[in-house]
Amino acid sequence: MTEAATDPAARAADNAAAAAFIARWQGVAASELATAQSFVIELCALLGVDTPHATPEQDYMFERPVTFQHGDGSTSSGRIDCYRRGHFVLEAKKLRAAGHTKGFDDGMLRARSQAEGYARALPAAEGRPPFLLVLDVGNVIEVYAEFSRSGATYTPFPDPRSHRLPLADLARPEVRQRLRSIWLAPDSLNPALISAEVTRGVADLLARLARSLEGSGKPAPESASNRLQTLAGQVAVAPEKVANFLTRCLFSMFAEDVELLPAGSFLKLLQTWRDDPPTLQQMLRILWSDMDSGGFCAALAGRVLHFNGKLFKGAGEDGYSLLLTPAQIDLLIEAARANWREVEPAIFGTLLERALDPTERHALGAHYTPRAYVERLVLPTVIAPLRTRWQDARAAALVLAHEAAELSGRAREAKLEQARAELRTFHQYLCRVRVLDPACGSANFLYVTLEHLKRLEGEVVNALQELGQTQDQLGFEGQTVTLQQLLGIELNARAAALAELVLWIGWLQWHIRTRGRASVAEPIVHAYGNIECRDAVLAWDALEPARDAAGQPITRWDGRSFKPHPVTGEPVPDEAAQVPQWRYVGARKAVWPQADFIVGNPPFIGAAAMRAALGDGYVEALRGAWPEVPDSADFVMFWWQHAAAQVAGGAAQRMGLITTNSLRQTFNRRVVQAALDAGTHLALAVPDHPWVDSANGAAVRIAMTVLAGGAQEVGQLLTVTHEQAREFGEVDVQLRAQDGLIHADLSVGANVAAAQPLRAMQGISSPGVKLHGAGFIVTPEQAAALLPPPLGRVGVGASVRRSSATTAMAAT
Repeated sequence: MTEAATDPAARAADNAAAAAFIARWQGVAASELATAQSFVIELCALLGVDTPHATPEQDYMFERPVTFQHGDGSTSSGRIDCYRRGHFVLEAKKLRAAGHTKGFDDGMLRARSQAEGYARALPAAEGRPPFLLVLDVGNVIEVYAEFSRSGATYTPFPDPRSHRLPLADLARPEVRQRLRSIWLAPDSLNPALISAEVTRGVADLLARLARSLEGSGKPAPESASNRLQTLAGQVAVAPEKVANFLTRCLFSMFAEDVELLPAGSFLKLLQTWRDDPPTLQQMLRILWSDMDSGGFCAALAGRVLHFNGKLFKGAGEDGYSLLLTPAQIDLLIEAARANWREVEPAIFGTLLERALDPTERHALGAHYTPRAYVERLVLPTVIAPLRTRWQDARAAALVLAHEAAELSGRAREAKLEQARAELRTFHQYLCRVRVLDPACGSANFLYVTLEHLKRLEGEVVNALQELGQTQDQLGFEGQTVTLQQLLGIELNARAAALAELVLWIGWLQWHIRTRGRASVAEPIVHAYGNIECRDAVLAWDALEPARDAAGQPITRWDGRSFKPHPVTGEPVPDEAAQVPQWRYVGARKAVWPQADFIVGNPPFIGAAAMRAALGDGYVEALRGAWPEVPDSADFVMFWWQHAAAQVAGGAAQRMGLITTNSLRQTFNRRVVQAALDAGTHLALAVPDHPWVDSANGAAVRIAMTVLAGGAQEVGQLLTVTHEQAREFGEVDVQLRAQDGLIHADLSVGANVAAAQPLRAMQGISSPGVKLHGAGFIVTPEQAAALLPPPLGRVGVGASVRRSSATTAMAAT
């Protein structure tokens, strides 16, 4: 915190300096060349940060040189008005057009595009800065951000409603602090990083409470007066009931923090009845039943909104509201005190799913998939093609607006209406787009997609306002992006329920942040049915127990239960944990809902592990239903094949899926090659990227592939060139981009993987014995110890080194 923020005298002086700065620069009429650098220098003084200065490192300076690489191999030079490495690119203009005119908006749009071009032209070793600042000197500062730093589109920050800062806004201390943070600590403004800590803490509290309710943990000791309640609270509760109860609790915590419930009302309810758990149990039942229907609520002694949805149904069922102990209520109180406005839906669902699953709770403190990783696939799959279409619509509208400026009267208004119609047509298209995650888990991919769709919609609404559109409140249903457009399939019932919850929390966060609490219409939550709980790749008519030749049921290990080894103590499969094998009657391919884009992260199960994980009956039914997928292919390739067929058939525009990095190997590559032969191309591929398995937090290596229609078209291959570990499993990576036709083995250039054996060599030569795997790699020292004398005494001699090196090459 700055001195001006804490000391009244310093704060007054800071405000006075801001007023003087605004007065000096307001309405300045001199040219960009005469004013831009002076403006930035004085702005730095106002913010209390260093001014740009030329150094050999060129890390913070005016007129930073860059080189543009063009598609035809040529280059050209440019200069960034002001640049700070790892912080921002600043592009300054002095527009002659007045603000809120078509000429001004056109000029600022061009300046933003120019700044984006500069950011992408920076050397790869420097990385792209998270912020763009676009200035009209003496008038406004526009702020754009792209925290993944992957070369994706910079979007208005913090949102399309408040990214444009008029000069007069510098009188506000919070605006000056925001700009100061861009200069000094840009990552501190990253919403994902800000909310991650809050999210982890809340998930940990809920896991402790779930463990206590299920009887797998012990509540804190209570006084004798509370002994009866404590004993009641220690009665084990089924995990499904615990999950449903805690889900209602956490949505109530969120609702009170965004004032969909009266502010602090749920927390006060917990505190009031902390020492009377039976009464609290009934109060929660009353509250949630009234939230389901809306109206007067006796528990809060006031009216509550109509929430609806599935979340608060079943008030008469056993376990709807649980009897807690005071210690358990304390955990709820602690969770309710968190700032639920800051909870990050992109990771909350994953952590909460682990918290509510007794078998996965051990991984709660483990790593989670970082938001930046999810964006690295969502942006090229879904958002990039939408933004290309948006740029075309915006350009067409600007041309019409310029033509309107030359007219008057009815002709002018008619031309402006044509411009608005261009934008409305795109908006109608945006509101019809469907995005499917066929293995959605707790919806982190769908939530990130939702946020970017809402950001894009905000830009469209702003552009319509600039063209004189007076009705920007487009309604809850109808002409606005809604959760109905986000479709998911998830086999795990708990995860499917959490996916709906995560999406509603994320949607309401965005809606309230950008439009205010009053804009939320009743009912608050809808039962859209957009998340289906079912198998995504296999459908069947009935299940029958599998039996052996003697008619006895066939069982298998459940794949999840372990016990300590009697000698080593290491966890080993518990042979007593058996589940039945099944026969799938009428097995066939599962059908997916129609979607324009398909994106997601299907389960990682190798071909060799499928029978142990899924059972013989399932695997045989699956392979029978999907003859086009080789038996040696991994489980994820059934999703890849299904999605690729949608793209090849024209039902979907693009698909982007995470697979293990074994996608390049022969047994999986056949599926990719078949898709390419069917008239598609890889628009983007990352062959080997660090990842975090959302199920258990394990670090894995994955491949990203984005498939689009059209054969033999150029795509972008991204290769990881450097990795640096950070907290919670995230690894900062540097990527090298290469454009070209991407082959099935995720390479560009010569298609080596498609090379065929020479028929003339059949029966003549043999590759002989091949030594594969790390087990065949022997160091010179190990070789010397293994060989008999006198070779063993050679130790590190040339012959031993050569033999070891040859073996190592064969293994790789």
